Amino acid sequence: MRHIGRRGVVVLGATSLVAPLTLALGTAPAQAASCTASKGPYQKQVEKFLGRPVDGRQSAADCSAIRAFQNKHGITPAIGYAGPVTWGVMDLMQKQKAVGKNPNKDGKCPTNKGRIACVDLTLQLSWIQDGKKLVYGPVPVRTGRDGYETRTGLKKVYWRDIDHVSTLYDVRMPYSQFFDGGQAFHSVGLSMWNPPGSHGCVNMTAKDAKKYWSLLKKGDDVYVYGRKPGT
Repeated sequence: MRHIGRRGVVVLGATSLVAPLTLALGTAPAQAASCTASKGPYQKQVEKFLGRPVDGRQSAADCSAIRAFQNKHGITPAIGYAGPVTWGVMDLMQKQKAVGKNPNKDGKCPTNKGRIACVDLTLQLSWIQDGKKLVYGPVPVRTGRDGYETRTGLKKVYWRDIDHVSTLYDVRMPYSQFFDGGQAFHSVGLSMWNPPGSHGCVNMTAKDAKKYWSLLKKGDDVYVYGRKPGT
C-alpha cells in the first residue's frame, strides 16, 4: 500500500486507523443494542479485574461495568459479554502494569546503540532508552493487526512529519516518525487497547507521541521485537 503525505511524498507501506473489527464471540448472544444476561467464559476473571463480586454469575451491574469497559476501548459488540477479546485486553493491561519501570529487564532491546526507541510487540509497550538508562516510558502502544504486522528488527528514523496526513485513509497522523517502509510512530485519538490494531504503524497517545517527537531525531535507532497477541 502507499501513503501520500500532504507534501506529496510517497511512502510505501501500511499504516493505522482502521475501524474496529466486529468480533466473533462464539456462543455470545447476538444482541447489538442491549446488555446481555448471559455469562461469558471469562466471567470470574473479568469480574475480578473490574472489582466486581467474583461469583461467576452475570448480573445487571456486572454487565453494565463490562459494557462500559468495552465502550471505552472500542471492543465490539459492546453488550457486556465476558468473552475472550474483552479478557484478552484486560490480561494485557495487567501484564503491562507488571513491567513497571524496567521494560528491558530481559535485555532484548540493544543497549549498545546509545539512544534507541524500543517496541515490544508481545506486551504492546514502547520506551526510549540510552544505553541501559531508561529515558522515557514504558508506554502502551497499538501496533499492526493480523495481516498488517509491525515489522520486527533494527530500524532507523528516516523521515519526520509533524502534520502528516494519509490520503489512503484520509486521516491525520500527527507527530509521524517513519522508521520502516511507511510504518511510523504517530498519535491517534483511540484507546491503545482498541482491537484489532493498526495497519502497521505504532500508534500512541498524543502526549506520548509529542514526547517521542521531542526526544528522537532523524537517524535514531528503533528496535521492534516480539509478536503481537492474535497475529
